[in-house]
Amino acid sequence: MRILLVEDDDMIGEAVRLGLRKQGMTVDWARDGAAARAALGAESFDLMLLDLGLPKLDGLQVLRWLRNTGSTMPVLILTARDSVEARIQGLDAGADDYILKPFDLDELAARMRAVLRRQAGRAENLIEHEGITLDPASHAVTRDGAPIRLSHREFALLHALLEHPGHVLSRAQLEERLYGWGEEIESNAVEVHIHNLRKKLGNEVIQNVRGVGYRVRSMA
Repeated sequence: MRILLVEDDDMIGEAVRLGLRKQGMTVDWARDGAAARAALGAESFDLMLLDLGLPKLDGLQVLRWLRNTGSTMPVLILTARDSVEARIQGLDAGADDYILKPFDLDELAARMRAVLRRQAGRAENLIEHEGITLDPASHAVTRDGAPIRLSHREFALLHALLEHPGHVLSRAQLEERLYGWGEEIESNAVEVHIHNLRKKLGNEVIQNVRGVGYRVRSMA
């Protein structure tokens, strides 16, 4: 899961970034509204964590701009503005959820999973596909009931593929999910993770669509 964190407070931003990275998420951090808008216009993210009181562009301006582009990417507002009016403004501008500072990182992660689950149209947190069960909350994966140990990036890659069975993701799209700004990417990194997943889950689980990318087979 690739997250855009938009927060101008260094202490809060660093705590959130490190906490979510420990949970296996890729987190890119923009410190003002203009940088956030530039990032959103150039790259793809699964979810945005958005502060409201930002330099250069206010968080609500960023949110309204994003929704005006037609993007349905989930947005969770992080703010100290605790009035009912502020919450209404944020939700009416297109936010999917709202959490007040200070907050617990475990609750934040749970709210993020809930927002993403709703967007995907799932009632359950677990993702199940042809004997594979993936739990985004505990980062546990099983195959036919047997636990499978995966690295953070193997888990993130499998999660990306299982979210939309049958949908092909290119190597570039998978790299975006696995690596954040400033992280060095080896030329064969995705292929190595795919190879490891096939060894652990079975060669038939992930299909290579020549010249396009990778997918898991659709059950339809």
